[in-house]
Amino acid sequence: MPEDVWFHVDDLSSAHVYLRLKPEMTMDDIPKDCITDCCSLVKANSIAGCKQAASWIIYTRWKNLKKEQGFAPGQVTYHRPENVRRLKIEKNNPIVRQLEKSKREVTDTAILAKEQQDRLREIQQEKKAKYKADEKARKLLELERKKEKEARSYDRIMHDDKMTSNAEMGATEDSTAAEDYEDDFM
Repeated sequence: MPEDVWFHVDDLSSAHVYLRLKPEMTMDDIPKDCITDCCSLVKANSIAGCKQAASWIIYTRWKNLKKEQGFAPGQVTYHRPENVRRLKIEKNNPIVRQLEKSKREVTDTAILAKEQQDRLREIQQEKKAKYKADEKARKLLELERKKEKEARSYDRIMHDDKMTSNAEMGATEDSTAAEDYEDDFM
């Protein structure tokens, strides 16, 4: 999902840990304790990393991961390497034991696929609702601009059939007809 954050031991094989953020959250909003928990879990589930006193853990948004043709299973690169963060984590068995107690493992891929489809549907509905609201606001603004343009326009009062030219007035040499017309107008 777009809001997932991916954790992995840097340069070693390890389990992948995904942290699902709330839709409006960024990686800067993740509490430090939560980052430590995810990093400790990844380190503990690495064959080589769990034997080391400290390991570097990398994490980034899931949408930043890039799988290229010819990569080994589990091997990834990044669309934007500058968005990958690194953290050195020490071995922390109490955190790992606490997390293992609260673990919920889902092995049925149908359940996972349904969760993913539901979330994708929800994202699509949010996009549609935003598009509709933006379109409605755009149409209202367009209508408002059109009304303002009409209010400022002389088109509704300036019609040829309602206008009189000097030639039609039959102006005399001393322009009395024009003066009479102006006096009548006022």
